[in-house]
Amino acid sequence: MLLPSLLRTLVPLLAGWIIVALTGLGFTLDSNSAQTAVAFAVAGAYYVVFRLVERAAEKFGGLPWLQSAVGALLGYARPPRYKPTDDVVELLRQSRA
Repeated sequence: MLLPSLLRTLVPLLAGWIIVALTGLGFTLDSNSAQTAVAFAVAGAYYVVFRLVERAAEKFGGLPWLQSAVGALLGYARPPRYKPTDDVVELLRQSRA
C-alpha cells in the first residue's frame, strides 16, 4: 500500500509544478521561495479538487470511468485501502506490505 500513497502524493506535487511552469504563475516574483510556495499551493489545490471529485463519484455512484480517470490524475487509479486498526505496529506492517 506504500506505492499508491507515494504516487498520490508525488503526482499532485509534480502537476502543481508543471501547471506553474506552463502558466507562468509565480514567475514574476523575485524570490525562489515565493515561486516554490505558489507551486505547492497549486499542487495542494490540484489534489483537493481531484480528491473531492473522486470522493463525490464514489459516494453518489458516479461513472466508473470518471473515478478511474480522476484517480489516474492523482497518480493511482484507486485510493489506497487500509484495514481499520488501532494497533500502531499493525499499521506499520500494513504500510510496508
